[in-house]
Amino acid sequence: MDEIDKKILNKLIVDARASWTTLAKELGVNESTIRYRVRKLEDSGVIVGYKAKINYVKAGLTSSLTGIDVEPEHLWSVLNELKQKDEVVQLYLTTGDHVIIAEIIAENKELLERIHKYISSLPGVKRVCPSIVTDIYK
Repeated sequence: MDEIDKKILNKLIVDARASWTTLAKELGVNESTIRYRVRKLEDSGVIVGYKAKINYVKAGLTSSLTGIDVEPEHLWSVLNELKQKDEVVQLYLTTGDHVIIAEIIAENKELLERIHKYISSLPGVKRVCPSIVTDIYK
């Protein structure tokens, strides 16, 4: 991955709907270069999809950033279990206070609480620490 690829990624992070023409003009390259490089980034798994950025609070949904502490021997099974849940929209392995951070979006507070209880019940989960999102600024 070179500097042009990184610039393409930065532009797509800001606006995933940017046209190839717009990206080409902004980066000073041909449109065919953008098409080829984006396809290459998709094929290599660097770009894994495109999605709308939604303010879940304004949409009336409930969300949390949830820290999860797991016994080391259960880490991969817990991650695989969480990957299967539609409400878990992002899943991170971290070196911070919690080994796993999950972004969870639910239709209401009750469903979010059920999901947290479900996570607590998984083998190897020692602690679940949800932080409810009250507003989104960026």
